[in-house]
Amino acid sequence: MHGLMMDLPLTVTAIMRHVERAYPDEEIVSITQDNPRHRYTYAQAFRRVRQLANALTAFGIRPSDRVGTLAWNDHRHFELYYAVSGMGAITHTINPRLFPEQIAWIINHACDRMLFVDPLVWPVIEKIRPQLTQVEAIVLLTDASHMPAASNVYCYEKFIGEHQEDISWPDLDERTACSLCYTSGTTGHPKGVLYSHRSQVLHSLFSSAVDALALSARDVVMPVVPMFHVNAWGLSYSAPMVGAKLVLPGPKMGDGETLQNLIETEQVTFSAGVPTVWMALLDFLRRSGKRIDSLQRVVIGGSACPWSVMEEFEREHNVHVHHAWGMTEMSPLGTVNQPIRGTDKLTSDDRKTLRMKQGRSFFGVEMKAVDEAGEELPRDGKSSGVLKVRGPTVCAQYFQEDGPGPAHAEPGWFATGDVAHIDSDGYLQITDRAKDVIKSGGEWISSIDLENAAMGHPAVAEAAVIAVPHPKWSERPLLVLVLRAGHALTREEMLEFLRERVAKLWLPDDVVFVSEIPHTATGKILKSELRKRFADFKLPE
Repeated sequence: MHGLMMDLPLTVTAIMRHVERAYPDEEIVSITQDNPRHRYTYAQAFRRVRQLANALTAFGIRPSDRVGTLAWNDHRHFELYYAVSGMGAITHTINPRLFPEQIAWIINHACDRMLFVDPLVWPVIEKIRPQLTQVEAIVLLTDASHMPAASNVYCYEKFIGEHQEDISWPDLDERTACSLCYTSGTTGHPKGVLYSHRSQVLHSLFSSAVDALALSARDVVMPVVPMFHVNAWGLSYSAPMVGAKLVLPGPKMGDGETLQNLIETEQVTFSAGVPTVWMALLDFLRRSGKRIDSLQRVVIGGSACPWSVMEEFEREHNVHVHHAWGMTEMSPLGTVNQPIRGTDKLTSDDRKTLRMKQGRSFFGVEMKAVDEAGEELPRDGKSSGVLKVRGPTVCAQYFQEDGPGPAHAEPGWFATGDVAHIDSDGYLQITDRAKDVIKSGGEWISSIDLENAAMGHPAVAEAAVIAVPHPKWSERPLLVLVLRAGHALTREEMLEFLRERVAKLWLPDDVVFVSEIPHTATGKILKSELRKRFADFKLPE
C-alpha cells in the first residue's frame, strides 16, 4: 500500500545510532573492581561495543545464541547489552546473588555458549564450572593487571582489544529476540522471559514519558536496581535514548556511603531501586549528616515502599518519591505513581493515601482486576481481585515452554499473581501477592498494608507480616520486626501503635523481633523462608 510511513525496525541498534549522533559527548560513569571511577562518553562506549561485537563474531557467536552475564552495574556490562543484542544474539543477564545451584540450572536451561563474569563472582562460577555443560568460554570483566589466578578464562580487555572499531550491523527484524532474564524463582525453578528488540524499544519509549519516569537530557540517572534484574528496569536503554548522563554504582549498590558520594559528586538527579537500598542510604545520611542536594526524584518498586521512607526523603532532603510497580514478565514497568490534574486539591491525608498506591499504567499497558470466575471487577478502589495485564511489552509465554501456562490461561492476558484493586482514576493498589494474603475468619487481611503501618513507628527498621495457623480463625497475622540500631520497642507498644492505624480484625496476634529479615536476591522480603522459620509458632491464647 502506498503513502504509509517508512518501515524502519525498532531495534537496540537504532538506539545506538541515535545516541551516537545526538548525544556523543554525554558521559557514562561507573565503579568497577579495577577502577573506582571509570569515565567515558557514549561515543567512546559504542566504539568499544563494536569491538566487542567483532570479538564475539570472531569467536563464533551467531544470531540467537545466548551469551550470559554475571555482572554488576558498570560500563563493561553496558557494552555487553548493546554488542550482543546488536549482532542478533541474546543478552542473558543472570543474577549473581542466586544460590550456585540456581545459577547453574539457569545457565544450562538457557543453553548459554559464553559467560562474561565479574571477578568478584568468579569464585562461584569456578566451583560450578564442571556443571556448565554447554558453556564454551568464560571472560572475566577486567583488565590484564587485575586478572585472578584462573585457568582457561579470557581477559575482557584483551578479548576485545585486538578487534576493529568498525562494524556493519546486521539488519534485524524488530521481533528478533534481544535479551533474556529469569524470574527470581521463589517457588520451583525460575522461568525465562525472552524480550524482543521491539519490546525493549517500546518499553524505553513508554517508560521515559512524562507521566512515567519523566526522563530527559537534563537528567543524571543512577540505576541502583541491578542490570541483571530486568535490564535495570529498562534504564540501560531509556537513559541513553533521551541523552541522560548515566552513573553506574558497580558492586556497591547497597552501600549508603558509596551512593551518597556518587549522587553528590556526579550530581545525580534521578535514581531507582528497591526499598532496602533507600533505607540503607537514609540510615547513612542520618548517621553522617551528609547531603544529597542534587537528587530530585526517586522511583521505588520491587515491594511496597513504607510511608516513613517517602516522608524522610521529602522532609529531610527535598527528594520526591514515586511508587512504581512491574514484573520481569512486563519488561518490567507497568505503573508509576504520578499526579494527575486535581490531586493538588486533595487533603494531606488523601494525598498520602493516593501516593501509597502503585500508580497508573502508562500507554502500552492494559490492566484489570478479576474475581474468582474471571470476571472484571469495577474500578471503584475497593473491589480486589487477581491482577491481569497485557500489552506489547508483556510476555506471551515463558522461554522454552511448549505453550502458555496457567499464568496465560486467558488468551491475550497475563495473570500477575498480585491481588489488587483499581480506582476510578486508574490508580492501582497492590494489596498483596496471592500467595501472601491472609484469610482470617473469611476476611482478607493485607500483609502489605500491615507492614506499611508498622514501618511508621520510628523504632522500626523493617517489617514483615506472614500468616500462621489459628484453630478458630484458620490463620492470623504474625508481625516480624527488625529494630533500628539504638532503639527499643515492646510487643505491647507496637500493638498499641497499630490500634489507631488498622482495623481491629487486622491487629497481629503477636510480634516477633529478629536481627534480620531474609530477602530474595533482588531485595524483596523472602516470606517463604519466614513461613518455614515460624511454621511451628504458637500464637498466644
